[in-house]
Amino acid sequence: MNPADYARHIADLVAVIPQDPEIGKAAALVVRTLDRDGVIQAFGSGHSEATAMEISGRAGGLVATNRLALRDIVLYGGADPAELERYDLERDPGLARRILDLAPVRDEDLFVIISNSGVNGVVVELATLVKERGHDLIAITSLAHSSSVPSRHPSGRKLLELADVVLDNRAPRGDAFLPMPGGGAVGAVSSITSALLVQLVVAEAVRELVEAGRTPPVYLSANVPEGDAHNLALEARYEGRIRRGG
Repeated sequence: MNPADYARHIADLVAVIPQDPEIGKAAALVVRTLDRDGVIQAFGSGHSEATAMEISGRAGGLVATNRLALRDIVLYGGADPAELERYDLERDPGLARRILDLAPVRDEDLFVIISNSGVNGVVVELATLVKERGHDLIAITSLAHSSSVPSRHPSGRKLLELADVVLDNRAPRGDAFLPMPGGGAVGAVSSITSALLVQLVVAEAVRELVEAGRTPPVYLSANVPEGDAHNLALEARYEGRIRRGG
């Protein structure tokens, strides 16, 4: 078990992932959403929420983004905070409608749902509801993991089966890369590669907008002197549609 092997594996993935043609398809959906004055709605549970944070409200990212989360049922729905302590929370399909009903969503919005396994109840149900309501949907998931485990949703479906575009984060089954003696593994892959996929999609979408002569609504760092004024002016265009708390 050599940590350098993990670093080499990640480097190999970083080299190959930008060649994925699905990145261009995802970027096209982002551009279409911005053209329609839509917002990108991002959701991930567990560690996949970190990828949703790569999409929503960060320096160098698009302003027209909003992050949905399991805790929205408490922050915006008034649920008992103890509900978030359930060990099986992300497996509950019923949470998806509650989260979606609390969200500031419009018909023209695009959804990005992130789940390494792509099989838990809340992500599959959310994807199902999103498609029933006519939204475009991008999934970020592990094809290797998702194809090797059963769905935990009553329908038997998986996230990758519902999305318009599927971005494969190339994580192995179980996510971790370096096997340990006696079983198990360390060295998670999905957080790194999923973040890379997000940044590639955003960069490609911005490239297309710039080449079309448009000025993309992109955040500056709040930690540079001109950042706050720049960001607040752009956020005002989406008042009531993007949430930056929580």
